[in-house]
Amino acid sequence: MLFARHCMFAIVAFRPNFTPEPDMSNIHFIGGEKGGVGKSLTARVLAQYMIDQNLPFIGFDTDRSHGTLLRYYADFASPIVLDRHDAFDAIIESASEDPERRILVDLAAQTYLPLVEWIEGADVLALAKELGMKLTYWHVMDSGKDSVDLLEKLLDRFGHSLNLRIVRNQLRGNDFSILEASGLQARAEAMGAKVITIKKLADSIVLKIDAGNSSFWAATQAQDDGGLGLMDRQRVKIWLRDAYREIAEAGL
Repeated sequence: MLFARHCMFAIVAFRPNFTPEPDMSNIHFIGGEKGGVGKSLTARVLAQYMIDQNLPFIGFDTDRSHGTLLRYYADFASPIVLDRHDAFDAIIESASEDPERRILVDLAAQTYLPLVEWIEGADVLALAKELGMKLTYWHVMDSGKDSVDLLEKLLDRFGHSLNLRIVRNQLRGNDFSILEASGLQARAEAMGAKVITIKKLADSIVLKIDAGNSSFWAATQAQDDGGLGLMDRQRVKIWLRDAYREIAEAGL
């Protein structure tokens, strides 16, 4: 019932010309390493996109204290506690069980090193290729230099071996001149990375959605008790539509 309720938003959401890849498992890591860049918000947008496009998925949440997927999309998410070297193994196991189901992993801040140790220690990229799995890393960025430096570290370490999406999150600043001047965006695109932009949404709207513990679907509905009026609900719909277009063009 809850899945059907969430899917009702697809009536008004942007519907891309999208053909799923049923023969390949798709694992999506939502990262960016530093706190406050909008990793969890991006994970929520991707979760809502998959719900509205009827794409089966399961989410994994690595944040012990503020698990966003567990909070907003509890019916689709499970926790991962990063206190063991094999903590990420459940992701591969889940992907191998159902190739048609996408995997969404919301990485908490300071989880880049455990992820790298897991990928390199178990040669996960080679295993994924052998199993027909596609691993995508969504590098969520604010407009500051730290995000640019982290992108450089990511490119230096994985180069062409990791499918990369760069997320320019305008909710955390809309001047990405540092990124553009660095040449790293062009370098990443030359390696096959796709760049998407999540547009600005008024802080007051985001705060009301979060205060009401609302999914983005619920925030568009008149019966939502989060305090959003008609025009703010319309703004959320337009914001989601634009985000969905970016996601569809980048590929999921």
